[in-house]
Amino acid sequence: MEEMSNIVIIPTYKERENIEAIVKSISSLRIAFDILVIDDNSPDGTAAIIKELRKSFPNLYLIERSGKLGLGTAYIAGFKWALEKGYQYIYEMDADFSHDPQDLVRLFQACSENGADLAIGSRYISGVNVVNWPLSRVLMSYFASIYVRIITGMRVMDTTAGFKCYKKEVLEHIRLDKIKSVGYGFQIEMKFKTWLLGYKIIEIPIIFTDRKLGASKMSGGIFNEALWGVLRMKIRSYFIKDSRK
Repeated sequence: MEEMSNIVIIPTYKERENIEAIVKSISSLRIAFDILVIDDNSPDGTAAIIKELRKSFPNLYLIERSGKLGLGTAYIAGFKWALEKGYQYIYEMDADFSHDPQDLVRLFQACSENGADLAIGSRYISGVNVVNWPLSRVLMSYFASIYVRIITGMRVMDTTAGFKCYKKEVLEHIRLDKIKSVGYGFQIEMKFKTWLLGYKIIEIPIIFTDRKLGASKMSGGIFNEALWGVLRMKIRSYFIKDSRK
């Protein structure tokens, strides 16, 4: 069904300053996108704003969770919901405009027209396209991707990217309940699983602009967790095999 083609999953925690604007921006695109917000009991009333917005935006849906349960579990909850509803293209996106909503159309085209099973909005496929990050954070992110490529063998330039489109078949074949990572390592593990299954991955260049409103959820600890997790993930891959049927 055409009306069930696209769903954008947006995890939120304390995003009241951004959520209305991002919903309106996505809803104004020339291609129709439904939006599923996974809110982890934001104390700033983010969920209440979404409930009010739903009166005007029938393409907007909300899952409320009891607390901060992690980025990975939020996306997995969203993936399962989207697969159950029959969406063909399932997107990951931040609420803070670090990902340009206009680029959703390019991700869609990469999958629907250019044969991608996973399309990644990549900060590093054509140089370093990051705006308003301190140099230390750019270097940490960039060299983290190099490290992941060395350990895993993936030919993906932006291994920690969180702006993506999956064809539903990919998520149907990844054993979501077996995904171990909870924080930003989740982004690496999902790409690794997709790559191991032999799906076609295309990176499209985007410009990543750091948030103007709200507080960043990133920390050095999150990256450290992800980097150690890569070693464990690679070792597990020798013993646990996913397969496409």
